[in-house]
Amino acid sequence: MTQDGAPTSSSTQCSSGKGGTRRRDVLATVTAGVGCAGACALAYPFLDSLNGTRNSRVGEDDTVDVDLSAIPPGQQTVVTWRGWPVFVQRRTAAMLASLQAPGAAQRLRDPESKILQQPKDATNWHRSVVPEIGVLIGICTHLGCVPSYDTPSPADQSGKYACPCHGSQFDIAGRAYKNAPAPYNLPVPPVTMVSETHLRIGLSKGDPDFDIANIQQI
Repeated sequence: MTQDGAPTSSSTQCSSGKGGTRRRDVLATVTAGVGCAGACALAYPFLDSLNGTRNSRVGEDDTVDVDLSAIPPGQQTVVTWRGWPVFVQRRTAAMLASLQAPGAAQRLRDPESKILQQPKDATNWHRSVVPEIGVLIGICTHLGCVPSYDTPSPADQSGKYACPCHGSQFDIAGRAYKNAPAPYNLPVPPVTMVSETHLRIGLSKGDPDFDIANIQQI
């Protein structure tokens, strides 16, 4: 301090530094709080999807209709049901043959679909109401990522699903391969074939009491 009582430059710098530090602390706290809130907001839908819809049953107002005539052989379309992506495939003869190929079952965790991941009318070798049309909920049973569809090719006409997050793989019927993180087959939703070209997701004619909330994991 000078003789007339004015602060020296060093004390001014010290005061400014302390004030700046306090402001930086406040800004850091606010920024951290906003970041945490944003992360929680983003994480909630993901975690909620893992929990499934445990409080509702399949009903007449919970359906999605799909026009099968628009899906070329060997391809799929993706629709949304209950907030989940649903893969709807049109399978070729080669794709169906791959599901029963010699040695195929030995590579799978649950080849006979003994674990409840599908309605009764999809508990079969093709895991669908009719062999030519496959319907799967596209949520990996490991940590909830969306698997990508590897379409049939001249070298491999079977097709498969591969999870981009941790390497899990599923055959065209959604059956999980061994030696990969996914513990269960992909879920199959309730499905009714209204006609040869019209499919309805959300109701199962062959298993009318099926509740997607009762499956092992989604």
